[in-house]
Amino acid sequence: MRARVVTRLVVGLLATGLTVSACGGRQTTSPSDDGDGGDAAACEAGSGRMTIATGNSTGVYYVLGGGLAQLIGDETDITATAAETGASVQNVQQLVAGDYDLAFSLADTAADATEGTGSFDSPQPVAALGRIYPNYTQVVVRADAGIASIEDMAGKTISTGSPNSGTEVIANRLLEAAGLDPASDVRAQRLDLTKTVDGMKDGSIDGLVWSGGLPTAAMTDLFTSMGDDIAFVDVTPLLPALQEINPVYTEGEIPADTYGTAAATPTVVVPNVLLVRDDLDDGTACALTKLVYENVEALTQVHPAAADIDLAVATQIDPIPLHPGAQRALDELG
Repeated sequence: MRARVVTRLVVGLLATGLTVSACGGRQTTSPSDDGDGGDAAACEAGSGRMTIATGNSTGVYYVLGGGLAQLIGDETDITATAAETGASVQNVQQLVAGDYDLAFSLADTAADATEGTGSFDSPQPVAALGRIYPNYTQVVVRADAGIASIEDMAGKTISTGSPNSGTEVIANRLLEAAGLDPASDVRAQRLDLTKTVDGMKDGSIDGLVWSGGLPTAAMTDLFTSMGDDIAFVDVTPLLPALQEINPVYTEGEIPADTYGTAAATPTVVVPNVLLVRDDLDDGTACALTKLVYENVEALTQVHPAAADIDLAVATQIDPIPLHPGAQRALDELG
């Protein structure tokens, strides 16, 4: 059964060219709104339409979001579509507003939303279906920019990511941890990853911050194109300061073979979560959660980052609340 799911998912994505909606916003009601919600007793999804908030078109959220939409459409009575977005902060805001039904988010942004801190003025009514794969903080600079640390970014032109993205949150926190004001001490460019890579190539940008899974296609393109003209910056000296803000930050490394670098790069890692509104019916939440954790192999065929989706750590999302339907699904899968 699982092999058939993998094959069908990959073939479906190839046939559609990983087509997802770029306009954003759901077009019709979600399963929890249309009167045909899931059966909580049966842990079954309802029917209707569901939209998934992802991220930049060259990032992992976008690719996996398309795969997840395909999987939901194949295995349930829900017609799911995925949309390109600015990522985490925007995803949470529009999830709460009802524009989306399911959203990818960095755990630090989701924690801020839960507690009403950071980019959020008050606690947001969101819950998680579980922890998925980790994001790696990827800080890359031009070799001729004279930047060996975040502190060296003073006076430089730095892409801090799309507005209202999880990348922007981490970029600003890194700069602040290094004693820099993102608004005045660097020439911050709030650009999506495609424009950021273009700027690195033409020399208009000195460095970038990107938070994403491994590998990220646009970063592969950057390293393939520029080779030794760019380099990673080790940001782990700032990890203790980041952990004072949020304990979800941990240390990891970007393996050398990810982008063909001479050695592995230590970095700061933060997990991702899948979010829904906390009023999503339990049956649909349960069914979607099972769908994700039972089909890791299929999702890995869509993007290798999904291989790190691990049932053993799915509930490790404190302080983000786990949806009751997701809790049931994970208890049954465990």
